[in-house]
Amino acid sequence: MKFLDEAKIYIRSGDGGNGCVSFRREKFIEFGGPNGGDGGKGGDVVAQTVEGLNTLIDYRYQQHFTAKNGRAGMGKDCHGGNGADAVLKVPVGTQIYEEDGEMLLADLTAAGQRVVLIRGGNGGFGNAHFKSSTNRAPRRANPGQPGSELTIRLRLKLIADAGIVGLPNAGKSTLLAAVSAAKPKIADYPFTTLHPQLGVVNVDGREFVLADIPGLIEGAHEGVGLGDRFLGHIERCRVLLHLVDGTAGDAGAAYQTVRAEVLAYGQGLVDKPEIVALSKADALSADEIKQQVTALRRAAKKTPLVISAVSGEGVPAVLRALLKVIDAARREADAPSAVAAAWHP
Repeated sequence: MKFLDEAKIYIRSGDGGNGCVSFRREKFIEFGGPNGGDGGKGGDVVAQTVEGLNTLIDYRYQQHFTAKNGRAGMGKDCHGGNGADAVLKVPVGTQIYEEDGEMLLADLTAAGQRVVLIRGGNGGFGNAHFKSSTNRAPRRANPGQPGSELTIRLRLKLIADAGIVGLPNAGKSTLLAAVSAAKPKIADYPFTTLHPQLGVVNVDGREFVLADIPGLIEGAHEGVGLGDRFLGHIERCRVLLHLVDGTAGDAGAAYQTVRAEVLAYGQGLVDKPEIVALSKADALSADEIKQQVTALRRAAKKTPLVISAVSGEGVPAVLRALLKVIDAARREADAPSAVAAAWHP
């Protein structure tokens, strides 16, 4: 299944059904009176998150979604049926914007979450609605209200606890494959990873979701390479793992390059907790590791971890460090709700 994280679609809600003008006509009933029913309501356009989806590819082949119209009212006080809703099934983590891409309409972050994007038109009143003591035989009915239409943009931001950033070929996909059941493509050329990948990591009997995104290079925020559009998939992460290739030149300069692109992207990524790790330690001598660690410590202002996804060296320590930050973030997020639940007026 091809990965697609952005789509532009047109939606329209259903029109309301017209009201009916009708009178009761039966044998032996001298004064039957009005009995025209109301029209049915037009269908809404609803977005709903479902489990098992991780791409918006379905919206590449169909871009128009229209809810059903309400049925017209009928005689014998029969009300018209309501139109069926048009349900857009989207992955968890989908954001819905107006056509300009600026106004956020909905942010769907939980499975089963539903939001009504546009409502259908109300049905018109039949003539039975207008009868009164002074108007015994109304000959009027309201037409149904028209539905609404809108062009929206869907943007998918994957839900993950931790995200991996770094230059191309820093060992991000190799680490994800080593610590989870994910099977990302791994090769010895830049930009092997073309789409974000997710993996579930198990450490000390605990699990968390780890995201791997395509590598960043200098000028990514200006569209160089694959650009920085995939950074949106780690905006929801609680912690970032910054991998620096120990075999490629100056580790400190490589770190600064990626941090500059993260800073240029914005969206609060630069303020997220960060764990720095020097990768590919199995291909370095002891002196080379010491030299690269020194350069990386000077650039990052923190002591980096040293790992090798191939040999497994240092990998458990990195995973435990990530889990520690994730747990702290979860406790901090849950603290206000716990206080609110305990307070009673």
